[in-house]
Amino acid sequence: MNKKIGILGCGWLGLPLAKSLIHEEHTVFGTTTSESKIEILQKANIVPFTIGLTEKGIEGQIDNFLAALDLLIINVPPKLRSAPQESFIKKMFHLYDKIKKTPLSRIIFISSTSVYGNIDGLITEDSPTRPNTESGRQLLAAENIFLNDGDLNSTIIRFGGLIGPSRHPVTHLAGKTDLSNGNDPVNLIHLNDCIGIITMAINGNWENKVINGVYPLHPTKETYYTTEAIKRGLLPPVYTKNLDKIGNKSIESKYLNVKIYPYNTSIVS
Repeated sequence: MNKKIGILGCGWLGLPLAKSLIHEEHTVFGTTTSESKIEILQKANIVPFTIGLTEKGIEGQIDNFLAALDLLIINVPPKLRSAPQESFIKKMFHLYDKIKKTPLSRIIFISSTSVYGNIDGLITEDSPTRPNTESGRQLLAAENIFLNDGDLNSTIIRFGGLIGPSRHPVTHLAGKTDLSNGNDPVNLIHLNDCIGIITMAINGNWENKVINGVYPLHPTKETYYTTEAIKRGLLPPVYTKNLDKIGNKSIESKYLNVKIYPYNTSIVS
């Protein structure tokens, strides 16, 4: 069934997601913060809007954007590293207020496994959340804005480390030495699987649920990044220290497993 789907944030994940949904014959309304990217959205057959979230309010035609939608995908990272003084929570409250003034009741909120913090061992959706970064704390608070509203049908998807075209941590680790905790497991997810999981959420009955989006195979950092560096012709990173610390976690999902991962892309880009 064709749906009118809004993607707030058509960037590295949002743009290919939009193209995939259009291929599935949905109508996609997408946003960018830059006028220069409007043409990119138009060429992809996305109905484009220039919209910016700020602490003081929302810039752009947010009312027109929300009015037509059956479902909204909120794909806006906190970006607190580049703007640590800004409040992501305030931005989400402004968005929530706008949503509540429309008939829209179906939300998919893209979050991060950073909300779990440095918990040790196996992590599932039932595990406690103990974020140890400001970004993680604000993401968790933003999740709850939508989950705590019983009138909204909200799905929270917590993705692990994102990898895919032009994005892989090994490019930053290659050639580095004296790295620590090489025995820790990796918790990554490929772009293709992100798109597949979001598509499953759109078509499924995941009302008011939290879903962990992490590929369920967890090689050690040393094994994985050494292999990935060699594949790319890069110098492998060298791990020499294993610190006695909490945070040696493997993140898995009650709802997803190897057999049903949409593209079975694994964590190989």
